[in-house]
Amino acid sequence: MIQSLLIANRGEIACRIIRTAREMGIRTVAVYSDADAKALHVRQADEVVHIGPSPARESYLVGEKIIAAAKASGAEAIHPGYGFLSENAAFAQAVIDAGLIWVGPNPSSITAMGLKDAAKKLMAEAGVPVTPGYMGENQDAPFLAERAAEIGYPVLIKAVAGGGGKGMRKVDAAADFIDALASCQREAAASFGNDHVLIEKYILTPRHIEVQVFGDTHGNVVHLFERDCSLQRRHQKVIEEAPAPGMDEITREALCAAAVRAAQAVGYVGAGTIEFIADASEGLRADRIWFMEMNTRLQVEHPVTEEITGVDLVEWQLRVASGEPLPLRQDELSINGWAMEARLYAEDPAKGFLPSIGTLELFQLSEHLGRVDTGVYEGAEVSPFYDPMIAKVIAYGEDREEARELLSEMLEDSAIWPVKTNSAFLINALAHNDFVTGTVDTGLIARDGDAMTEEPAPTIEALTNAAMAIVPRSLHAGFRLNAPDVRSAVFMLDGKRIEVELHGPGTDDPAPAMLVAESGSVWQLTTWRAAGSAGGAAGDGAILSPMPGKVIAVEVAAGDTVSKGQKLLTLEAMKMEHSLTAPFDGVVAELNATPGAQVQVEALLVRIEKEDA
Repeated sequence: MIQSLLIANRGEIACRIIRTAREMGIRTVAVYSDADAKALHVRQADEVVHIGPSPARESYLVGEKIIAAAKASGAEAIHPGYGFLSENAAFAQAVIDAGLIWVGPNPSSITAMGLKDAAKKLMAEAGVPVTPGYMGENQDAPFLAERAAEIGYPVLIKAVAGGGGKGMRKVDAAADFIDALASCQREAAASFGNDHVLIEKYILTPRHIEVQVFGDTHGNVVHLFERDCSLQRRHQKVIEEAPAPGMDEITREALCAAAVRAAQAVGYVGAGTIEFIADASEGLRADRIWFMEMNTRLQVEHPVTEEITGVDLVEWQLRVASGEPLPLRQDELSINGWAMEARLYAEDPAKGFLPSIGTLELFQLSEHLGRVDTGVYEGAEVSPFYDPMIAKVIAYGEDREEARELLSEMLEDSAIWPVKTNSAFLINALAHNDFVTGTVDTGLIARDGDAMTEEPAPTIEALTNAAMAIVPRSLHAGFRLNAPDVRSAVFMLDGKRIEVELHGPGTDDPAPAMLVAESGSVWQLTTWRAAGSAGGAAGDGAILSPMPGKVIAVEVAAGDTVSKGQKLLTLEAMKMEHSLTAPFDGVVAELNATPGAQVQVEALLVRIEKEDA
């Protein structure tokens, strides 16, 4: 068994690998860039090695630095996680050539499956059904246009070396083909250094279904059933689940058998995923599911497979890399229950899903309700240098509806601030009728995404509870006997003016602001104007008139030092006297009240500054 392991990655996948390695008694080594000096994976590893500046191309993508770190730390093996160098055959070979153990497939398997056109030819030869299309070497535009016409529109142009939706275009009509082809080739060349494309028949009601496969060095290959990853935004997966809704046993057997043949065709070792596209216009049928590509690594969504099979896939990776046979035979694997995973991103759906960066001053997820894989913590920085995914939220249930409801509850209970997240978007997606009924296709978000990105609003109950932590008890001072304990106050909520009716005595320790967390979203409530029958001591030191009235007494002068709760002045209004008091210890920085003066509602009467301000 491997005794020491370097993880050539960061974030939640590095933490995920460290967790299993620790349980297996394996010493872990983390690598980190400047931006990740205080990252969670750095905190959790047994040893750490700095590998360079923050940009990934100068740190995590430099294979020589990774290998040097492994040698310097005495690590026996390197686990690449996913992304970065995980599917780089040259890096895998360099690791092996350096005398280290590569926790992944053979470099030849990575190469065989790395180019989509070559992989599809190989799969067709192995008896794996492939999507109708053209995968040849001729890249002349007129020739490709002819092939597209033969296939029949709509078609999909895909970069042969692509991934993540880059170098991919859907074309609906022949008149649009040439321009789309040129655009696709430019993007492919810029992203992958290879402008070759293939053309596929575009499936009108597509579902993205993939099969987890695993091979060892003893010639064994098994599948761990399927996952459905059809809920996507711009070809990026949003919510994944296992098993696939609507999958019958006959179709499952045919699909999983095809996935095993695909892995066997390249002598696959380790964890891999065979991705298929299904035409779901008539439900899931074996004759309408075709091979798309193979991911020669652990997938982001691997936890849902772990949840329904009871298998630790990282443990399997480490055992296989150590030369052990697969821990279980095919007949010892089964599906139990249902699992769903949501990818929680630091991004703002209301602003076109722009990444959101900054300090996680509040980071709370409901780990007691399910599984949370994360690479951040409260107080950590979300930097602009890497993928914005900050956590994976995973729910398990006896059936699909139980898993869906629990995942929604976990997201609703989350509270993250001031960094924006897609939590509310995920909650809306889980509640969409097509998702509830299990009839999702990959175009759902493109069609109905606007409704899912609507900004939620906090309930009056949540606002009232938060406001009571801001409004000081001193606002009640001066009430006549038996006066009603009801006030109204005007606040600012993320830049918007709102008025809340308050019930109760207020607080002895008013906060200048309060966070309102509800339904997966967080808002900041700040005092702007306090009004009503209880005066106007404001959390920011501005003492405002709660209503039109007459100043009948002034107890302080400009420059005076005052204590929290000290009476500043008395206002007569509506036949009642109201004492306005200092919200905190400080100095009278401004005084705009004189005895006998008539004042209007929300007039600034006194401003208190903290002495250290």
